[in-house]
Amino acid sequence: MTNVKYNPEDPIAAIATPLSPGALAIVRASGKNCVQLVSTVFSRPKALLEAQGNTIVYGWIVDSEKEKSEGKNGDEKRIDEVLVSVFRAPKSFTGEEMCEISCHGGVSVVNAVYNLLIKNGFRPAEKGEFTFRAYINGKADLTRAEAVREIIDSKTDASRSHAAGRLSGSLFEEIDKIKTLITDTLAAIEVDIEYPEDEETIADSFDQNDLISARDRLQSLADSWKSEKIYQDGAKIVLAGKTNAGKSSLFNALLKEDRSIVSDIEGTTRDWIESWVSFDGIPARLFDTAGLRKTDDAIEARGVELTKDIASTADLMLYLVDSTKGVSADDIEFVEKNNSIPTIVVFNKIDTSDKKIEFDGAQNSVYISAKKALGLGELTSLVKKILLGSSQVRSSHTGLGSERQKQSVCEALERVEHALKIADDGSYGLDAVVQDLEDCLDSLGEVTGQVTPDDVLGSIFSHFCVGK
Repeated sequence: MTNVKYNPEDPIAAIATPLSPGALAIVRASGKNCVQLVSTVFSRPKALLEAQGNTIVYGWIVDSEKEKSEGKNGDEKRIDEVLVSVFRAPKSFTGEEMCEISCHGGVSVVNAVYNLLIKNGFRPAEKGEFTFRAYINGKADLTRAEAVREIIDSKTDASRSHAAGRLSGSLFEEIDKIKTLITDTLAAIEVDIEYPEDEETIADSFDQNDLISARDRLQSLADSWKSEKIYQDGAKIVLAGKTNAGKSSLFNALLKEDRSIVSDIEGTTRDWIESWVSFDGIPARLFDTAGLRKTDDAIEARGVELTKDIASTADLMLYLVDSTKGVSADDIEFVEKNNSIPTIVVFNKIDTSDKKIEFDGAQNSVYISAKKALGLGELTSLVKKILLGSSQVRSSHTGLGSERQKQSVCEALERVEHALKIADDGSYGLDAVVQDLEDCLDSLGEVTGQVTPDDVLGSIFSHFCVGK
């Protein structure tokens, strides 16, 4: 990669933990002569230099230069008592020599240790540079590298679990299996080109079963992106409805904490409030909004308008209806006006009403009591079903982790489908099928990083945090 900021010849260092007061912190270092450079600021340099890989050495980080500049004699200037984890190439995260200095977590201490490394031969690491070095040194392919960032950014256990699967190599292995199907087909075609026989059609010249299998597996991967994107980015879910329908009570019940003020007084909620919540593993930004009604109060009226604006951009709207009052013409009008937004009509307060009312035109509805936490499991299941639709990925199946991966997989799928088409109609020769399949392999190579332009690499790793 021709990016001077990512010069792999430089030894690099970074603070790998949040720079805030804590019990412990880690300062990472990697690169050529890493252990030797760290030894120059360590109280036991010989022990560090002789340390085997995957071992830990106790000592102090010391600033001998400061002691000399102040004209003092005796002990070196001690910065902090530390443990240094030593990793020898190639058995390290980056594939290079690495040291991880575990020091006390005070901001001043961490900065002092880091700045001392920079003064003594290390360069500040760029965003994602440690993971980039793992990639260029063959310790991780791009699917695993991107999964590192996914795990850091994950908002629920489910999203973390999906990313962990890619980090463990599930996506790489699936891509590799598809590539094997393609290369086996290419080998069979090449034999036929070299030793042609008198087949009646191109389709008869090679077995298409491997290509059909590759097509189906690529289609499954492409379809997985919709649900994987929801697990990564989350959904925007808006609670809407008339005043006193129970929106704030439901908001608190789903969060399992009292975030919104609940009152029998109409118009209590005048502005929207939001928080992250998990719907059976799907992260969602849940919005509690002002109740819908006509009002002379200017502030409340503004809140009603904000409710309408927020609802119009939702991925899913939960429209609450007070079961004790029934469905009004205003309820129907609002839902019909926003019929482009997937909507669940939530009949609330079933603990105080025996009536099973209906909402004409509602495709999805559920009966709950936000106050008594009744029916919330059914609501959660329905939310998940609507958000994922038919794209839900089975737990045993892998999925894509980025828009970049999806684009490359779709390109590969297009080439396989075209190869099958021209093989069936016989309008082109075998050379055209070969070209399609070679283009397919290039696209799959871009997913794992075997074929990737420099600007794509720069874009991927620039979104990592420093120290990772």
